[in-house]
Amino acid sequence: MSASEEAAWIWSRTQRAPGKIVEVDELWGQQRYRVWLPSLNTVLLHREEEISFNGLEPGAGSTAGSREKFAAVAGRLVDLLNDDKLLSPLDAAVIPLPHQIRALQKVVSNPGKVRYLMADEVGLGKTIEAGLVIRELKLRGLVKRVLILAPKGLIPQWIVEMKERFGEDFRHFDPAQFKAYRQISEEENVWKSHDRVICSMDAVKPLENRKGWDRDRIENFNRERILGLASAGWDMIVIDEAHRVAGSADTVARHVMAKTLAQAAPNLLLLSATPHQGKTDAFQRLMSLLDAEAFPDEGSVTRDRVAPFIARTEKSQAVNHDGSPLFKPRMTKLVGVSWEGHEAQRELYDAVTEYVREGYNQAMHEKKTFIGFLMVLMQRLVSSSTRAIAATLERRLAILSEPTGQLELFPDGEGWEEMDGQEQLDTVLDQRIKAQDNEKDEVRVLLEAARKVEASGPDAKAKALLEWIYKMQEEEQDPQLKILIFTEFVPTQAMLAEFLESRGMSVVCLNGSMALEERKSVQRRFSENTQIMISTDAGGEGLNLQFCHVIINFDLGWRPMALEQRIGRIDRIGQKNVVKAL
Repeated sequence: MSASEEAAWIWSRTQRAPGKIVEVDELWGQQRYRVWLPSLNTVLLHREEEISFNGLEPGAGSTAGSREKFAAVAGRLVDLLNDDKLLSPLDAAVIPLPHQIRALQKVVSNPGKVRYLMADEVGLGKTIEAGLVIRELKLRGLVKRVLILAPKGLIPQWIVEMKERFGEDFRHFDPAQFKAYRQISEEENVWKSHDRVICSMDAVKPLENRKGWDRDRIENFNRERILGLASAGWDMIVIDEAHRVAGSADTVARHVMAKTLAQAAPNLLLLSATPHQGKTDAFQRLMSLLDAEAFPDEGSVTRDRVAPFIARTEKSQAVNHDGSPLFKPRMTKLVGVSWEGHEAQRELYDAVTEYVREGYNQAMHEKKTFIGFLMVLMQRLVSSSTRAIAATLERRLAILSEPTGQLELFPDGEGWEEMDGQEQLDTVLDQRIKAQDNEKDEVRVLLEAARKVEASGPDAKAKALLEWIYKMQEEEQDPQLKILIFTEFVPTQAMLAEFLESRGMSVVCLNGSMALEERKSVQRRFSENTQIMISTDAGGEGLNLQFCHVIINFDLGWRPMALEQRIGRIDRIGQKNVVKAL
């Protein structure tokens, strides 16, 4: 049976009932058929010999009675669809929670195209909801080719979830490897060689320019990635962390990519726990991907107009199958840190603050935005740790000591808001921006002061952290209590690891520079016998750490929503304890 015969009506010899083929696959050289039987309202696997492909009961011939019976069953099938009877929850290797069922019902209740924003709070299982929708539409014969776009670090998690829970085999395509793909694929457009594909959103965003590339090379690059992707005939596209494609303007590459794809597929799911982030213009651009006519401008983004396009559940509303609350109330506390006994560190903080104030004012006066970014980062660094500011001052002094001719270009800023502190710092310093007036001498003096402070002993914040760890262990009566610590900067992460290990604690570190296998190893060690994990925001992306219920934000960061995303690493489905966040 060819793929073109999927969705054909058949007669099930084993169930003695008519059905509809919704999927064909092959196992050990033999074809298998997944058949929906309306009379049983279920989907069952059949071998070829168990099926009559003319849609009628064997021996019934073409009598009017048999045809009438078949038509009646077909009519019941239509009724089931119209009444929103759901198939995917029965077919999946997961028992959906009530809010996930409601989201699925809302999405598939639309008789036309499925175009929704799934905006549950962090930790409520949006990936499961997306899998249910994909599977539901596939079982109904409405979609076959599905594309998922996600941040690179989340791709392995998507592949595992779709395979283990829904039996869907998504292939990770990397356009950088297309030359090798073509050697084993007969398709001219590689994107067409598999029906379920996942790729990194940044791997396919179009380029405007690149140093050393001519216009032909850039056009070839874009043609192979975004244009080839858009013309691959997708029935459904899913974009995870969709707030990243809203863009700071219509012309930003990620938004151009998303807009191109949104117009190329009839069904579109956007997933984001933080779709608005306080910026109406960006939210309007996001909603316009679902329906450009409904959301032509910022004024069109009203509560009533947006509501039909969004499926959202807050943790306070989520319940278990028995109606009990799915999440326990959190315990949060803001902890102040005293300078007492750390006068040298306070003097360093004041000196860096003055350097930042003068540098920032000069940069704004001279319209040197990139230096302004650096100054703001310097303030966050000195607030994080002496190690962090010292390491950065060393890098800055090395740049200022180089011959003239350093770059003054700053990147277009795309993705800046999604970067954690370390990524922002690396981006700015990599530009090797020129010195401000007298900056080299100022940096040298500050660096000497930072080195003295670091040599004098642990920072005030580090000591306060240790006291709170001991206090939490005592409260929980657990000396091996697992604690997740977030910091913005890798030097601070390294300092804290050394400091806590010297006090007899077991520690693992996670940051955005780590490869996939290293990340998996760190998570496994933390789940098994390690007390403390110290992570940056980039490192913590996609973590599921329900076995831990205490989180300490050593640095608060600068994005308010990042704090909720951090806590969501432990405050998610499966958490059995009260989450404590400092």
